[in-house]
Amino acid sequence: MGNGTETFSLLEFFQMGGIFMWPLLLFSVATVAIAAERAIYLMYHNLRLDDLREAVHGYIANKDLAGAREYLSARTKRRIGARILLTLIDRSSLSEHRMEKAVEAQAGSCIGSLENGFNFLTTLGAVSPLTGFLGTVSGMIGAFKSIAEATEVNAQIVANGIYEALITTVFGLVIALIAVTAHSILTHIVDKFAGEVEKTCSDLITELAVTDNSRDGAQ
Repeated sequence: MGNGTETFSLLEFFQMGGIFMWPLLLFSVATVAIAAERAIYLMYHNLRLDDLREAVHGYIANKDLAGAREYLSARTKRRIGARILLTLIDRSSLSEHRMEKAVEAQAGSCIGSLENGFNFLTTLGAVSPLTGFLGTVSGMIGAFKSIAEATEVNAQIVANGIYEALITTVFGLVIALIAVTAHSILTHIVDKFAGEVEKTCSDLITELAVTDNSRDGAQ
């Protein structure tokens, strides 16, 4: 007690929330862990594409596909864009349609690896508030039971019961907010990368086709 206002520690809040705080604790840990792991994964794999595009464009203009292949191969470990463009260069002898199909398959696989865990964030964002509401309903049942059994009912008894019951709702909504926000930010990053990959590959396929045609014409 201090200045007439009672304060609680985080542990006491957790205990007041009841049994439903345990799954909410698990959801909160999972949400933070998945969001952090995905953010680190995206940063590690460097989704920049402009420098790769310019370099490959130069190699194609100079008809040096071997140089483009060597340049991209040296960057595939931390550059997902390099893996996709390397597939394009490796399939450069195919028709435009078959090149597009090969690149689409590789891009789909790479983007899928970027999106691992996104569905879990969506699920956690939906399940957490529902679990919180369930804990609140359970707490309200207990609160009204206590009121029914009390010989004297006053405003403090009612307020305390409702106060404790709503704790799980707050925790559930906070977890959902974190999960939905993280999912939105990460999805935006991946979607932007996917759009850049599509445009870059389309442009480079056109350049390769023009280069092949000019080579055939010279022969």
